[in-house]
Amino acid sequence: MKPYDRIVFVAESGTCRAPMAAGIFREYSLNHPVEVLVRGLVVLFPEPLNQKAEAVMISNGINMEGFMSSQITAGDFGEDTLVLTMEAQQRQKLLEMFPEAKEENVQVLTELVGDELEILDPYGGTLQSYGLCFETMNKSIKKLVKLLNEGE
Repeated sequence: MKPYDRIVFVAESGTCRAPMAAGIFREYSLNHPVEVLVRGLVVLFPEPLNQKAEAVMISNGINMEGFMSSQITAGDFGEDTLVLTMEAQQRQKLLEMFPEAKEENVQVLTELVGDELEILDPYGGTLQSYGLCFETMNKSIKKLVKLLNEGE
């Protein structure tokens, strides 16, 4: 995998899975510095991290204090930017919304790393479902970090 200067994690509202993924990703070491951003497909106004997602992150030693969601824009795409969605339909929506985006630079996280299942949205579920989402995401992100480090 080619090296990227920026990774953008994207999900629906940008208040749960995408910030969790970014928080987990930042816990790992890469061979070169990478800017990590979080964006939502539909963000009408900035919102903080979902409370259950925040509880799971804190219980895993990851501080997300001060996080606020942001809408994805055309400026979030670029040659050296990898945009990662949680679901295939989100990838498709991004490619439709931003025709200038290169398909190879917009990927579904789990597909990119060879995992079979998408990262399901725990929104509205129990704290346990958020914890399961965290564990699933952590496994995929470990593989992502390995791919990024091997590609250099």
